[in-house]
Amino acid sequence: MSALPTFRWRMAPDGLATYRQLRALGLRPGGQDVAAQLERPRRRRGPLVAYLYRIDQAKPVRPMTPAKWAALAKANAARRTCPECRRDAGYVIPPSLGICAGCAFPEQQRAA
Repeated sequence: MSALPTFRWRMAPDGLATYRQLRALGLRPGGQDVAAQLERPRRRRGPLVAYLYRIDQAKPVRPMTPAKWAALAKANAARRTCPECRRDAGYVIPPSLGICAGCAFPEQQRAA
């Protein structure tokens, strides 16, 4: 197995893009293999690595279907619903609490 071509941070040649850059262009890797990698040195840990894909082999992002939109809306609603009082909190309930702020800190809600 041959090693991937490695470039320094911000030194990638034209025609290659990271996954996020492809997404910004409305593209996805589309099953292609990683073409190269970027390395950004860090002082106390190993380097940050970003994989690069060929833009000419990338495919368009698949559009969201009505079923996918509905599933996403349902999942987001579940993240906002308090399991204790069953109300929509209006924000995503933090996993550290597991319940809305009103249920987690009832004494502070009465004082306000």
